[in-house]
Amino acid sequence: MPHSAVTTMVVSEPRGPVQPSVAETASPTGTLVRVAVAASGVCNADIATAAATGAGTSFPVTPGHEAAGVIAEVGDRVEGWAVGDRVAVGWFGGSCGHCSLCRAGDVVHCPDRKVPGLSYPGGWAQSITVPADTLARIPAGLDLFDAAPFGCAGVTTFNAVRKAGTRAGGRVAVFGVGGLGHLAVQFAAKLGYETIAIARGSDREKLARDLGAHHYIDSDTQSPGAALRQLGGADLIVHTASSTAPVNDLLTGLNIHGRLTLVGVDAGSVTVPAAQLVMNGHTVTGHLTGSPRESEEAMRFAVTNGIRPMVERMPLARAGEALARLRSGGARFRIVLDTAAGGA
Repeated sequence: MPHSAVTTMVVSEPRGPVQPSVAETASPTGTLVRVAVAASGVCNADIATAAATGAGTSFPVTPGHEAAGVIAEVGDRVEGWAVGDRVAVGWFGGSCGHCSLCRAGDVVHCPDRKVPGLSYPGGWAQSITVPADTLARIPAGLDLFDAAPFGCAGVTTFNAVRKAGTRAGGRVAVFGVGGLGHLAVQFAAKLGYETIAIARGSDREKLARDLGAHHYIDSDTQSPGAALRQLGGADLIVHTASSTAPVNDLLTGLNIHGRLTLVGVDAGSVTVPAAQLVMNGHTVTGHLTGSPRESEEAMRFAVTNGIRPMVERMPLARAGEALARLRSGGARFRIVLDTAAGGA
C-alpha cells in the first residue's frame, strides 16, 4: 500500500518545544495495527514524556497515550480486527504476554510493558502504529473525542472505584474534581454509592452535584477528614489530586476497614502511623490504569449510564499550548487534540 505523509507532534531535544513534523506512514507487519487517529488526549503523564529527559530517550519523541480513531491497516498476523473498526489506544501499549502477571491477566504490571509515547511514537499524531493487543473497541454511541480519555483517565477511575470491594450502597469520597475526579464522581454515583466530592472552593459544588455527588466538601473551609466523619465516614476515598499532602487528614475520615486509593500522586511520600492502620484496619493502596478489555468495559458502562468526560478540543498543532496549560493548572478537565483541525 502506498505510504502517506501525516502530521505528528514531536520533541527533538530534552525539554525542547513540541513542534509539528511530517512523517511517512509505514504499512504494519505481523501483529501490528496502524490507526488513523482522530482524537488524542493530553494527560498529566504527558508532561514527563514531553520533557524527554529519561535515560536512553530516542529522539524525536511523540507523546500521547489517549488516542481514538479508526483502523487504517492491519498486519498479516492480526486476527479479530479489521480496517474501519473504531478503536482506542490507552496508557497500556503492549506486554510480553508470557510472564506470570500477563498469564494472570494483569498485563498493566508486566515488567516489559510498553507505553505509547515512551516505548514508541505516541498518539499526538494523525497516525499511530501499535500492537493489536493494545486496542480497545469503542462502542456505538460513544464519540471518538469522548472515547480518547477512556484509555487512561476513564479506565483508571472506573477500576479504582469498582475494584475496591466497597459494600453495596457504601459511601465513596472522591478527593479532587478535575481531569480524573470528575470521572470518578460519575462512576461512583452510577455504581450506586453514596458519593461525596471534595475540592477546593465552593465554585465546584454545583458541578459536583450535577455529576452525581450527594455531598460536597469544600476543603478550603473545613478539614475533609472531619467533614467525612460528620457524614458517617467513607468506606472508600479515591484520591485523584496530584498532591499527596492531604492524605493523612483524609485517613481520619475513613470508616473501620476503609480504603484510600491513590490515583493522583506527586514526588512526595505518604507516612501513616502503623498503629492507626492496625487499629482501624485501614488500607492505603495505589492504582494504575487498566487493560484494553477493562477500557472497553468502562466505555460500555459509560454509554449505558450516560457518563462522559468533560472535554475541551484543541487543534493538534496546538499540543504545546495544551501541555503548557496542563503544567500551569489551566486545564480544568480533559484536553483532547483534534487531528483534523487546523492550527488556529
